[in-house]
Amino acid sequence: MFTDLLAQHFVHTALLAGAVVAVVSGAIGIFVVTRGASFAVHAISELGFTGAAGALVLGIDPVIGMISGSLVVGLVLGLLSLRGRERDSAIGAVLAFGLGIGVLFLSLYRGYATQATNLLFGSIVGVSSRQLFELTIVALIVTAGLAACYRPLLFSSVDPEVAAARGVPLRALSVAIFLLLALTTAEAIQVVGVLLVLTLVITPAAAAQRLTARPGLALALSILVALVATEGGILLSLAQSWPTSFFISAISFAIYIAARVFKRS
Repeated sequence: MFTDLLAQHFVHTALLAGAVVAVVSGAIGIFVVTRGASFAVHAISELGFTGAAGALVLGIDPVIGMISGSLVVGLVLGLLSLRGRERDSAIGAVLAFGLGIGVLFLSLYRGYATQATNLLFGSIVGVSSRQLFELTIVALIVTAGLAACYRPLLFSSVDPEVAAARGVPLRALSVAIFLLLALTTAEAIQVVGVLLVLTLVITPAAAAQRLTARPGLALALSILVALVATEGGILLSLAQSWPTSFFISAISFAIYIAARVFKRS
């Protein structure tokens, strides 16, 4: 049965979609972890769901609402341009308010919220060819954005004080990285869902930074870990009828634990 499934078009589409999302998530994850903004990923993903719920109330595609909601939150967090405890408390406040709005939207919606609730857990094997095309476009946008501001973004992430003294536009870069993160998060949600989006954006980058202090190598390793977790998770879900997101998160976490053990040895 496993061999038969591998010959199916929907499996090929799922593997391609997983690869696209993994590459972008692994790449941007390095900057997010370096900036200590992991909590922001959680906030953007949760409030992307709020956007999806709002789209249902308006009668439009939940995915459009999810992307719009993620971008709005990303813009707000980028404009705050805060660090440390102050940033975490601000993100927490925005998250709490946004979730409250999400609850309101769901209470106002009188139909079945199946499309929105599916975003909580993701459905990589249900990705259509059109969705794959849309994911690829988003991935190209994010990749181009990261490439365009790679050096100043890395500088401001590693040492923001010195970067500011050198004239690096910290606020503009903050807005840029959070908007790119919002697009990446909205993209990853369709693969692993809102509840596990940290699996692709944070865990591979955290594992990579345990293995090397070189930014370029860490970036490559983060992408590799995300690819192994995503593609491996999809293949394992074909052999064993458990949720694909479980396998993706399990592989990613196992690699992270192995990286910590390797670092100590």
